[in-house]
Amino acid sequence: MQPKITELIKRFESLRKDLEKEYSRLTQNYGYSIEKRRIVFLKEFSHKNKLFREGFFRMLFNAPIRHILASPFVYMMLFPAVILDFFLTIYQYTAFPLYRIPCVKRSEYFVYERRFLDYLNWFQKLNCLYCSYVNGLFSYAVAIGASTERYWCPLKATQHPKLPHNWYNDFADYGNPEEWIQKYHENDQAFCKIPKE
Repeated sequence: MQPKITELIKRFESLRKDLEKEYSRLTQNYGYSIEKRRIVFLKEFSHKNKLFREGFFRMLFNAPIRHILASPFVYMMLFPAVILDFFLTIYQYTAFPLYRIPCVKRSEYFVYERRFLDYLNWFQKLNCLYCSYVNGLFSYAVAIGASTERYWCPLKATQHPKLPHNWYNDFADYGNPEEWIQKYHENDQAFCKIPKE
């Protein structure tokens, strides 16, 4: 990899860590703490948040007709998502041990914290559960695909992808056969240096 690209990646990682610190400061601004994967709001914040909760029937009657018409198409996507989840899990737990690739930890991609928000009604929480599952599933699928790609074809493209996965920066530069041979023959040894999220 070119030194300038390596330097830019390091700067990007540093900025990402700074961003994570800023997000962690939000716990004070919004009055909550994280206790064993559970979000707990201070009483005064919880009381204030409940004032913003809209009742289910009021929300339903105020919903634009286009939202109601689109809802069956939104919810029917759950079926292919569950099928994808099933086959991804089978693939990972059969192929990865054979390749000696560490399995992707499912719990790192499925986050269901929105259920602790007092200003959401039960239906909004149900929708958030659905979105958290499907978006978590897609992230989980990308992580499984990225590990597979790192094992079999760690090559960058000529154009940088819009949302590259965590392994992408470890891939061989396009047009560099020496680096490709090195990366390709690393195979399972590459997974000793698992990239940080």
